[in-house]
Amino acid sequence: MSQPNQKQTTTPDTAEIGLLRTVMHLLHGQQVKSCVHVGKLPSFRNECLAGAQTGLTAVLALIAVYLSPWSDMVGFAGIGSLIALFGRFESRSGRNRMLLQAAAIQTFSVLLVSSAKFAGLPEAGLLLLLALLCGIYLFICVTGRYGAPGPLIFVFAAGSCIGGDVTQQVILERTLVTGGAALLGWFICISTAFLRHPPSAERNFPKVPPAPPVSHRLIASTRTFISTAVAMFIVRYGFDAHYPAWAGMGALAVTQGAYLHVSMNRAMQRMAGTTIGAMMAWGVLQFEPNIWGLIAVIGVFQTVTEMVIGKNYALGQMFVAPTALLVTHLAAPWIPSETLVPERVLDTVIGAGIGMLVAVVLSTMDDRRYLDKLRQSAAEKQA
Repeated sequence: MSQPNQKQTTTPDTAEIGLLRTVMHLLHGQQVKSCVHVGKLPSFRNECLAGAQTGLTAVLALIAVYLSPWSDMVGFAGIGSLIALFGRFESRSGRNRMLLQAAAIQTFSVLLVSSAKFAGLPEAGLLLLLALLCGIYLFICVTGRYGAPGPLIFVFAAGSCIGGDVTQQVILERTLVTGGAALLGWFICISTAFLRHPPSAERNFPKVPPAPPVSHRLIASTRTFISTAVAMFIVRYGFDAHYPAWAGMGALAVTQGAYLHVSMNRAMQRMAGTTIGAMMAWGVLQFEPNIWGLIAVIGVFQTVTEMVIGKNYALGQMFVAPTALLVTHLAAPWIPSETLVPERVLDTVIGAGIGMLVAVVLSTMDDRRYLDKLRQSAAEKQA
């Protein structure tokens, strides 16, 4: 009886994998190779259409709000337009549902954090609220099988409302503009859906994996809350950052990975892509473009992002980062433009690093066993 028990304890599925072994796996050269791998687009037509939909939504929303009596809310038009990023490989009815839900969540994010700011919640409380939303939105996106870009868009909307002076009128204007732009994105995506390649057995479109058990989702959400809170508090009170939400988003991008090796990929890709993208935004801002120039550049970056992010996450970040920086420049004018680029890079590096650290330290034995089996399988193939 002892022999079967001993054999059971030494199988890969039951072996105890220590943190040091896990870290060595994550620092392996194979990990770096997987980060720079450029994949094949599942549908060039769908990727181009998604880019056109998001770019058109951003441009039309920004122009409409800028020409309205609420031109100072133009940044929130850009925030609302981001919901067009969801559900590109869903069926028409599935994407219709997902976009409407995303529009509601995006608008709620702006309303909630703006209202909390108006109610007098101190800055530390706002950061904790934002970290809590990171965990909650991760749970919602995994449960609802939202897929890319996941909770990051909702957190970006919430984080944009932490600074600046807030009145009841500002809350109303922010909410209406965000919701209006989000509905515009829904309308554009649904009205042009006939141009997409629909899901079919012949086309191998990416599929969002089934939601893991509730206990696993709760663990992931808890890790996300801890990592985003720590990252935002460090950059805000340790480095006096103007927009600590970037550090939280850096940590969130890492901890939302379903597996440790995916989290490590996201950390390295986000840091590299953000650094390059931030320099691109710096180059744009050096020309001191007017609002029309900014709208045009945002539209181009938004379009290109969706055309390349399916090939490699770092490539997408090269265009996501300047888009987010320029939208932030419009939505949060209280942040000095000369600090936008260095802060974005620093906050992303710190956030991604903390996210990876928390992901490893708080990883479950199942997480570490899966990574160990993955590395052993790769080694056997190379042998």
